Amino acid sequence: MPALAHSGAAPTRLHQLIDPWVAARPDALAVADAHVSLDYARLHAVTVAAAAQLQALGVRAGDRVLIVGENCAAVGVFVLALSRLDAWASVINARLSAREVDDFVVHSGARRVLYTTHVSPDAEKHAQRHGAQRVDWQGLGPLPVGPLAEAVEAEPCHAAAEDQVAALIYTSGTSGAPKGVMLTHANLMFAAMASVHIRRFGPGDLIYSALPMAHVVGLSTQFLGCMASGSAVLLEPRFSPAAMARAFADKGVTAFTGVPAMFVKLLEWSRDQGVPLAAPKLRFLCVAGSPLTPALKADVEQVFGLQLNNGYGLTETAPTVAQTRIDVRRDDCAVGVPLPGVKTRIVDATGAEVPDAQIGELWVRGPNLMKGYYRNAAQTRAAINAEGWFNTGDMARRTDDGALLIVGRSKELIIRSGFNVYPVEVEQVLNSHPDVVQSAVVGRTVEHNEEVVAFIETVSGTAFDEPALRLYLRERLSPYKLPTEIHCLAQLPTTPSGKILKTALEAIARQQTAA
Repeated sequence: MPALAHSGAAPTRLHQLIDPWVAARPDALAVADAHVSLDYARLHAVTVAAAAQLQALGVRAGDRVLIVGENCAAVGVFVLALSRLDAWASVINARLSAREVDDFVVHSGARRVLYTTHVSPDAEKHAQRHGAQRVDWQGLGPLPVGPLAEAVEAEPCHAAAEDQVAALIYTSGTSGAPKGVMLTHANLMFAAMASVHIRRFGPGDLIYSALPMAHVVGLSTQFLGCMASGSAVLLEPRFSPAAMARAFADKGVTAFTGVPAMFVKLLEWSRDQGVPLAAPKLRFLCVAGSPLTPALKADVEQVFGLQLNNGYGLTETAPTVAQTRIDVRRDDCAVGVPLPGVKTRIVDATGAEVPDAQIGELWVRGPNLMKGYYRNAAQTRAAINAEGWFNTGDMARRTDDGALLIVGRSKELIIRSGFNVYPVEVEQVLNSHPDVVQSAVVGRTVEHNEEVVAFIETVSGTAFDEPALRLYLRERLSPYKLPTEIHCLAQLPTTPSGKILKTALEAIARQQTAA
């Protein structure tokens, strides 16, 4: 495990994470993209300059500032600069629609909106819609800034890291309406430091980051985890299997975390192109954001000769709740044991704990838990009880060694003829078929019952043989778990981070029955 450079008082703000490395390794690479490369000394200088410029642009402590863009060094600089001002950073993926972005601007009460147009044509469109003007930023070049919202009020500020909000992150809304999650400096630094320890990040590591910083994994465990460890992060605006393969082969990447779909697409690209995947420096691989299937785990491990680690978390928990350990080999798809300091309970519908190995709803409490949902105290109270337990809405059970195994969302549970069907179980069997790239299973209400509806994406060039797939499923699933319908789509709908949008698939399923 790398020795951390922090000495003396613990940091209380995000920007302080880099201070030890500015002193100890000023010339070491900190953050890079296709346009900008900053060592720790330069990152510090550029961040200080950006904070001064933001202040000159009217940004105050307690203000919310939206960063509409895609992964690049500028996003990281702005996050650290806003930390210096005690302003809240809210990174918004530029690929969202005009309505979605505008809703976030209004809901957050943004004082200013910044745009990383140099890496995102979509950010340019939003900037033009909002009448943004280009401003020169030291070390970053010209980037647009939206008009000052003079009427918005600043939120109160707090000296304690556990009270002061650092980031306002909007959930992806894969299974419902997005919510503004308030994460404090303490929340994010806890997750960042946990990433350092468990993933053993340190000087000399180069982390490849294709997960958007608009989502909590990209911001917290990747960007801030790198900053806390003295390692370097290579930021990719958009995931591309070809770009990822080149980075692994030629740029000395040592660690990568992605959603399952990224690994699926990378392996598929390698097969289609006939190009073997080379990763001479790679030492750590991890999946997050969506359930891992045994078939994908086996395929990735065979190709890279490394364990594919698994983790679990939510935006509300900054994000990490549990993580598999590098030195503990797992052949299952459990997400590991909870982080030190994070408490978990698995409960039934009455809130009583269930025996080990039984399925129940997962509750979490710890220093990673959000301050609450912005401007929605009622929603916060519904999610976090009086004792500080957060109801994740996920169904889980404990394995024999105490690891958590996530079996699905409680809201996604399908009750078919009185039997419980967990979509992830059906998806794992579907994904184990050699012709299926990825799948998603949703429920559909019919008269007095629910049906199982499956959507699949097949390997390129492979014809969809539904009878053969149904035979394969019948050999591996109980009759009540078998899909009523199987729909083959050219591409499953996903969020910008690669998570499958089940709400969109549920709408398709409803339309099918209406037709």
